[in-house]
Amino acid sequence: METAIRLLRELPLLLLSPVLILVPYFGLLLTDLFFALFGRRRGAVDTLPSTRSASVVIPNWNGKDLLEKYVPSVLKALEGNPGNELIVVDDGSTDGSADFLRENFPAVKVVAFAKNQGFGAGSNAGFRAAKNDIVVLLNSDMRVDPDFLQPLLDGFHDEKVFAVACQIFFSDPNKQREESGLTQAWWDNGRIGVRHRIDDQIKERFPCFYPGGGSSAFDRRKFLELGGFDHVLRPFYLEDTDMGMMAWKRGWKVYYEPRSIVWHEHRGTIGKKHRSDYINSTVQKNFLLFLWKNTHSGKRLLLHFIRTAADAFISYWAGPSGERTSLSALFRAFRQMPGTMAARWRARSLAVVSDQEAFRRPLGAYFQDRFRAPLKTRGELSVLFLSPYPIYPPHHGGGVFMYGTAKALATRCRLHIVAVLDEEVQIEQHAPLTRLCASSNFLVRMDQKTFTFGAIYPHAVTEFSNGDLAWMIHRQMYLHQIDVLQIEYTNMAQYGCEFDNMVTALFEHDVYFQSIGRGLQQPGSPLRKASAGFEYLRALRFELQAVEQADLVQMCSKENMDYLLSFVPHLRGKMDATLRAGIDTTNYALYRGSRDPYTMLFLGSFRHLPNVEALDWFVKLVLPRIVDRCPQAKLVIIGSDPPPRHSLPVADANVEIRGFVDDLLEPLRRYAVFVCPILSGSGVRVKLLEAFCAGIPIVSTVIGAEGLSDKNGDMCLLSDDPQGFANHVLDLFEHPDKASEMVDRGYQYVTTDRDITRMTEKLVRSYEAELERKRNRRQTVIG
Repeated sequence: METAIRLLRELPLLLLSPVLILVPYFGLLLTDLFFALFGRRRGAVDTLPSTRSASVVIPNWNGKDLLEKYVPSVLKALEGNPGNELIVVDDGSTDGSADFLRENFPAVKVVAFAKNQGFGAGSNAGFRAAKNDIVVLLNSDMRVDPDFLQPLLDGFHDEKVFAVACQIFFSDPNKQREESGLTQAWWDNGRIGVRHRIDDQIKERFPCFYPGGGSSAFDRRKFLELGGFDHVLRPFYLEDTDMGMMAWKRGWKVYYEPRSIVWHEHRGTIGKKHRSDYINSTVQKNFLLFLWKNTHSGKRLLLHFIRTAADAFISYWAGPSGERTSLSALFRAFRQMPGTMAARWRARSLAVVSDQEAFRRPLGAYFQDRFRAPLKTRGELSVLFLSPYPIYPPHHGGGVFMYGTAKALATRCRLHIVAVLDEEVQIEQHAPLTRLCASSNFLVRMDQKTFTFGAIYPHAVTEFSNGDLAWMIHRQMYLHQIDVLQIEYTNMAQYGCEFDNMVTALFEHDVYFQSIGRGLQQPGSPLRKASAGFEYLRALRFELQAVEQADLVQMCSKENMDYLLSFVPHLRGKMDATLRAGIDTTNYALYRGSRDPYTMLFLGSFRHLPNVEALDWFVKLVLPRIVDRCPQAKLVIIGSDPPPRHSLPVADANVEIRGFVDDLLEPLRRYAVFVCPILSGSGVRVKLLEAFCAGIPIVSTVIGAEGLSDKNGDMCLLSDDPQGFANHVLDLFEHPDKASEMVDRGYQYVTTDRDITRMTEKLVRSYEAELERKRNRRQTVIG
C-alpha cells in the first residue's frame, strides 16, 4: 500500500522527467556556448600567505552547550600568540549562544545574525571578518589537540596551497570511525563518489580531494577568490567538496595533515531540524548541482544526464536509495537552474585544468608527478613493482619472470613491491623477497567479481579492479617518491598513469587478446565460444588502449611484439622484446648424464588454461600413439593443481602425477624428453627456458616454442600433428645422442640472450633513457 501511494505521489514528477532532464542539460550547454563566445578566464596571481598567526572561525546554530564544552580547548590552542583570534558566527540561534559567549568568553569575537543563513553563508561571513591570511574553520562540536594549529600553518609552504585538513577522531572511542579528514573523490561513470580514507601508514602531509568544512585551514584570499561556499548548495552538504574541486581546477593544492588532530563529537544540528527524507533528498540534490556546476567536459556531462535519467527511473519503480538520484531531488535541482548556470559560468572562469586532471591531481602518484617529481635520470632509481599474483616462491612461469626481474632490480634500484595474494599465509612466504626491497605491501585477494554481460572491460580486468589496491599504489608512489611504475600483466594496466615526468612501464606477459583468439580455435560449445568472442573484443579494446597509454611496453618475444604492432604500428618506438622474459641461468647447469629411459616430462601450473588444454590433447591424441610403439613409456606430470588421476584416459603404468615439487632441477635432469604440447596462449614459456638450460631434449608444438624457436630441429623438435609429435618423442627415445647438438644450441641461446641479470641491466637503462627523454621534453616546453 505504501509503495502504491508513493508511486501515485511521484507520478507527476515521472511525467515531467523528460523536462527535468533535457532542460538542465541544454541549459548547461547554452551556458557553455555563451561562455565560449563572451566569457573570460580569470588569471591567478598566487601569493604566499602569512603563517605567523591564524583566525579560527566556528559557525554555530543553537549549540551553546557545545560552545561551553569545546571553546576552551580552542582558546588554549591559540594562546601565546596575540595575533591569533577566535570568531564565532552565531547563525540566528535562539538558545542565547551569542550572549553566553560575550559574557563567558570576552576574547571571542562574535558575529551574530538575526535569522539563520545556513552553514555556507555563516562560514563566508566568518572569513570576511577574519584579520589573518590563514582561517581555520571548525565545527562547534570539535575539540582540538593543544598542538593542532602549527602543523596546519606549516602546510602552507608554497603559494599553490589552498587548504590543509586536520586528522579527525571521534570523541567516543567505541564509535565506528567514519571520517578521518583524508578525503577522496572519483568520477564514477556519470556520478561522483566521495569518501574518507583511514590509513595509518600516512604519517606525513598528504594530498586529499577536499578540505572538510569543519576541520580545515584555508588561505583566506584564495577562499574568497573562489567566492566562498556556494549559495547554490544551500541549505547544507557538499559545500566543502565543491570548494575542493574548484581549488584543484584552479591549479591549487589541498593537503591532509595527520599531525593536526581534532576530536569530533558528531552531534550535528541538521538532524534536529530536518526529517531524514529531506536530508537525503538535499544530499542527492546537491550531488546533482555539484556536477552541473563543475562538470565541464561535454562527454562527461552527457554521460551524467544519461545516468541521472536511468537512476531516477529506477528509483521511481524500485524505491529511494542513497546510491541513486530520486525524482524529488531532480525536481529540487531543476528549480535552482538559474543559480546553477551562474555558478557554472563562474566555475568556468576560474578553472585552469580539466575535469579529469582535477580528479587526478589529489591522487598520490599524480601529485608526485605534477608537483614534486624529482626528474631523476641516473643514480639509484625508485621503482614500484606491481603484480596481480604472488611473486615468491615462483610457482608459475610468470612468477619466475617476475621474481628474476625483481631480485635483479633490487640490487640496482630502490625496489618497492605491491602484489595481490590469494591467502594471508603468502605474506610470510614472501619474506626472502621483501628482505631485498625498500618496502613491500600486499593486498590479500579481493572477492572475485562475477561476469557481467555488457560490461566494457574484460573479465580479467574487472577481477582485479579494487579501490583499495588503487589507493595503495598511489600512497606508495607518493610516500617513496617513485620514479618508475613497473606493471606486470595486461590486467593491471588499469592502474597505469599518464605521467608528465615519471615513467609507466607495462610488461605484457602475453598478448591477452591473442591468447583468447587462439583459444577460440579449440573445440567448444557455441555458448562458450560466444562468451569468449565477446571477451576477445573487450580485451582487444582494452589492451590496445593500455599499450597506447604506457611509456614503455616490454614484450616476451619479437613474435608477440610484431603481432601487437600489426594493430598499433605507430608504437614501435616504445616496445622492446629483449628486457624481461628471462631466467637466472646461474641456477642451472647443462646436464649430460644418463636419464630415465622412455620417460616424458610435462611441466606447468594447471591454473593456467592452456596447460590444461595441452595435457588433454597430449594424453588423448599423442600418448596413445607413443604407448602403441613403446608400451613402457611413461608421462610424468609436475605442476601445481594437477588434474585428478581418474580424469586421464590412459593406463596407470603410463602416467605418474607428482604435482608441485620444490626443486625443478631434479626432474629436468632425470627424465628423457620434455614435452610442451601447448595449443593456445601467448608469450614465452618459462618451462622451455628452464629445459634449454638444463639440457633436456624438447618436443613442442609451434605455439609452445613461439618466441624461442621456429625451426624444427634447431633447438627443439616441432610438430602440431599428433602423429608427428609422437614420432619426435619416439625418435628421441631410440636415438638420444641425436639431440646433443640441438641441446647445445638451446643452452647457448638462453645463457646469452635470456639471462635475467643481463636483461635487467638493459631494463634499468631503458628506464633512465625514458626519464631523460621526459626531462628534455619538459625543459624544451619551459624554454
